[in-house]
Amino acid sequence: MPHLTSTTAGTTSTGVRTALGIPGYAHPLVAPAQWTELARPGTPLDWVVLNVAAGPGTRPDPHCLEAAGRLRNAGVRVLGHLDLTHGTRSLADLLADAHRHLDWYRVDGFLLDRCPTERAALPEVRRAVTTLRTISDTAHIVLGHGSHPYPGYAENADQLVTFSGPWSDYRFSQVAEWTADYPPDRFCHFVHGVPLGHLEEALRIARWQGAATIYFTDRTDRGGRTDPWEAMPGYWDEIVSRVGTGVSE
Repeated sequence: MPHLTSTTAGTTSTGVRTALGIPGYAHPLVAPAQWTELARPGTPLDWVVLNVAAGPGTRPDPHCLEAAGRLRNAGVRVLGHLDLTHGTRSLADLLADAHRHLDWYRVDGFLLDRCPTERAALPEVRRAVTTLRTISDTAHIVLGHGSHPYPGYAENADQLVTFSGPWSDYRFSQVAEWTADYPPDRFCHFVHGVPLGHLEEALRIARWQGAATIYFTDRTDRGGRTDPWEAMPGYWDEIVSRVGTGVSE
């Protein structure tokens, strides 16, 4: 089901209801206002990723404790960041970080970043997810592939990030046909470098491709030199309004 690149108004609604998934902002000490904004009532959030220091860090961070607590009190799901390093990280190291996230920040689940996409890596990823569920049976697990993985991954997590990259690629992207077998709330898209003038087109692409959790920003990675997710988009109020009201053309 490839998306239609036409932006003609009046396109039939897909019925997909979108929400925001926050890949992880800068440390709350650096960006306190942004973390406070995330806890504002009525913000259409699916979840927020907490990435203290490439994971949970080496000791509890009081600023992150406060930020995570504020989000939980607002009813927002907080996910701990776990780096799979494309399948090279040991399960023992992964579980150690997971326990720290749970013990220190009481996270509601995990984003497994840099998750492999290949069929050969699926058994190890399945093992990791199964083990994570033994230490937190209600954990919401998101696999951060960044592109379409082998279809079997969809049976082993709550959500998959099937696109993470620049608007220049996203606007001409195509969805893998197998994703049509799953509901939109199974898939997430993260897109950076989206100009305000193309925000509605980006939202339309996500709906047509069947991704219900999205994060779009006008920030860029400056050719890989910066993290485009560490700050709110310049049009934060606009995207909150459009997603929160379920705008769909």
